[in-house]
Amino acid sequence: EYQDLLQWLGGTSLFLFAVTLIVFPLVIIYLPQDYFVRHERNPAHQKRRHPVVWLTLTILKNIFGWVLILAGIAMLVLPGQGVLSILMGATLANFPGKYTLERRLVRRPAVSRTLNRIRDRARKPPLEIPPSDTGESG
Repeated sequence: EYQDLLQWLGGTSLFLFAVTLIVFPLVIIYLPQDYFVRHERNPAHQKRRHPVVWLTLTILKNIFGWVLILAGIAMLVLPGQGVLSILMGATLANFPGKYTLERRLVRRPAVSRTLNRIRDRARKPPLEIPPSDTGESG
């Protein structure tokens, strides 16, 4: 009775897995080395000239980010790289407390090792990891 739904979910799962194998390393490779230790970030709209283009890209980026966050939460109990998916989604999405969450996740030794291993293979310098004793506000 649910065979079509299960096939669709299985196909979607395989597709998302393939996309993550390509997209995650690219995002990690192109992150600035000091991304997680910057005290101030320049808003993206300052770099875009046309507000409609900026708004459209911002909406698409946020939708994709939230999809990754939700998929990452599911992958905490299902097969997959849950914490890395949440981190990548948090990097793309905009929400209050974003930078605090990103820093908390990247401080996990397994996460920072994985991120820097990917960057090392691409001959990129390792990401700067913030110290855990900083008083942060999101």
